Amino acid sequence: MTHQLKGTYRQKLYEIIFEAETVEGKVFDVVLLVLILSSVLVVTLESISELNQQYLPLFRFLEWSFTIIFTIEYLLRIYSTPRPLKYIFSFFGIVDLLSIIPTYLSLLVIGSQYLLVVRVLRLLRIARIFKLTRFINEGQVLSRALRASVTKIMVFLGVVLTVVVIVGSLMYIIEGAESGFTSIPISIYWTIVTLTTVGYGDIAPVTPLGQILASFIMVMGYGIIAVPTGIVSVEMARSDREIATTRTCPNCHKEGHQLDANYCFNCGYEFGKNAGLN
Repeated sequence: MTHQLKGTYRQKLYEIIFEAETVEGKVFDVVLLVLILSSVLVVTLESISELNQQYLPLFRFLEWSFTIIFTIEYLLRIYSTPRPLKYIFSFFGIVDLLSIIPTYLSLLVIGSQYLLVVRVLRLLRIARIFKLTRFINEGQVLSRALRASVTKIMVFLGVVLTVVVIVGSLMYIIEGAESGFTSIPISIYWTIVTLTTVGYGDIAPVTPLGQILASFIMVMGYGIIAVPTGIVSVEMARSDREIATTRTCPNCHKEGHQLDANYCFNCGYEFGKNAGLN
């Protein structure tokens, strides 16, 4: 009987903490969002020197209060979920842990409490809480597009870095220390700044040959910036089509199932005749 009550209690706790279907669940999530926003605001205000000197004890009290609340919430999430390890190593599980570590770390490393701004990532749950399905779908499109673009972008960056090293070395030979190009690393830094069209202007070529090479890098920069954008755009269009014509498993969250699929190809979960699209 005690075991059954314990199971019922854990199930009820899970519904409140992880689900937003019930009134209690919605209230819990809304209160949690208010606490997250308040904690981020406190950390931000603490960074203002005038306020820090005047209200430091209050800021520290609030920081520890928020941290204790979030620590209890984190432990309750682990306790109530039927798969603790899956939650702990999930994206939100890692974010929840990172949102409480800085306060404890501040006991050893001064200033680490400012890392608490990572709590703002927890606001990503707002789409689930308020059933903003369109935002969730668009987030899936962007996530899949970025994952699919990683290999192409890495190859592209490898080519860019090769060009940067070569051009930086050439500028070091052409301009030399007299023009501010005192070493190859400094010349590579100038090349990166120029290629990305940032142009700080702290170093500039003065010889005709150096200026010609600089002009070439400037023009190349415009074309290079457009390449990653094009790669991600193509993958986003492709992912958008795939999500529109596929479903996601509610058990393991694996994507790419056909609309008429009865079972998840990853975990074997049965979708059921009345299962909605995810």
